[in-house]
Amino acid sequence: MNDQSRLPRRTFLKGVGASLGLPLLNAMCPLNGWAAGTSGSTGVPNRLAFVFVPNGVIVPDWTPQGEGPNWQLSPTLQPLAGVKDRLCVVTGLAQDNAHAKGDGAGDHARSAAAFLTGVHPVKTDGVDIRAGVSVDQVAAEKIGSMTRLPSLELGTEGGRNAGQCDSGYSCAYSNNISWKTPSTPMSKEINPKLVFERMFGSASDRESVKNRAKRDFYRKSILDSIGDDAEKLSAKLGQTDRRKLDEYFSSIREIELRITRLQSGREKQTIPKIELPNQIPRELDDHIKLMFDLLAMSFETDTTRVATFMLANEGSNRSYPMVGVNDGHHQLSHHQNKEDFIAPLKKIDKYLVSHFARFIEKLKNTPEGDGSLLDHSMIVYGSAISDGNQHNHNDLPILLAGSGSGTIATNRHLVYPKNTPLNNLFLSLLDRMEAGVDQLGDSTGRLDRLNV
Repeated sequence: MNDQSRLPRRTFLKGVGASLGLPLLNAMCPLNGWAAGTSGSTGVPNRLAFVFVPNGVIVPDWTPQGEGPNWQLSPTLQPLAGVKDRLCVVTGLAQDNAHAKGDGAGDHARSAAAFLTGVHPVKTDGVDIRAGVSVDQVAAEKIGSMTRLPSLELGTEGGRNAGQCDSGYSCAYSNNISWKTPSTPMSKEINPKLVFERMFGSASDRESVKNRAKRDFYRKSILDSIGDDAEKLSAKLGQTDRRKLDEYFSSIREIELRITRLQSGREKQTIPKIELPNQIPRELDDHIKLMFDLLAMSFETDTTRVATFMLANEGSNRSYPMVGVNDGHHQLSHHQNKEDFIAPLKKIDKYLVSHFARFIEKLKNTPEGDGSLLDHSMIVYGSAISDGNQHNHNDLPILLAGSGSGTIATNRHLVYPKNTPLNNLFLSLLDRMEAGVDQLGDSTGRLDRLNV
């Protein structure tokens, strides 16, 4: 295959009512190297994602011992042992505009609204909501035209964008972290099947209702509908690319089967006569894993390069019986330093980190270019509340995974001066996305030492 006949990075396989993006193949890499102006040192584009956790953490069990490269994982972060070398823990950052500033109670609403914007939300439960443009949407505005989806917003808990959810604040603040404009939140999708169809449905109409119903009826895979196109492409590829394509198709088939099994399981059960979300996994483990897998696939196929994932809404009172916690998360977070409350909170913190660790390991084990998908990603995990009991918005629990195509030195605990704006980190990440912005919320500059 000569340079002129090589595949474009944005190559799609097409079939009836379906269009499937592909992972990076050797056949997509120019023989003479990548052209000037491509992202990162390898020419492979960077990805940017933000994973949100509610209600703060138990700070002593979160914070690592040691600084710089001489650090040890804390008890809460132990599930990340397999990816410690690809991780930075960032301490000392604050989201000042999540503080009350004369508005009284409502720290949970302010935490979510300010997390990615750095803007103090207007206290209202009416239609006059106003926060700020979030970092993910700044990136999407700059580079979103390069991918099929400018951005992807995921979650595991639904929720309305109207009415009051926290001390006079609109539910729109508690239930969203992504904001396209100061008055327009980007509502998240919590149904894995709908996420899958949004990613792989037809470009024109996300697949007609007729075709979708027909495929669901026969349990026909999206891979079947693009089979002819895939076979023609495979014949043109080298052995390494064919193997990678087979592995990629296997992962898609596996996710489809999991979605089908979950849906079939619901159909066989007696559903109580109450209003339930449609086709949402009953088990939280399944739900989180599926959403993380879809997020990984969206990056691998270059369907999008920007995403957010709310593991739960801010102020969520969900219980976690899978780790022996039957009381509500929000209720427990007001622990008043009582060990009976703190002990289950530690379990929740570690449980959520374990899901994040699995996701990061998946990115690490997905080859791309001269490295892995994780090497070309920047994944932020955290919250705009540190201690849920005190509702602190400084010394935030922030993780940064991935090296941004070699522009971030990992395996470090970075400690910054107290109350350094979290948005300084975000501004630094936007630089690596080639977004070209100089201000975000209350940012005062870029973080130093990221690439030292």
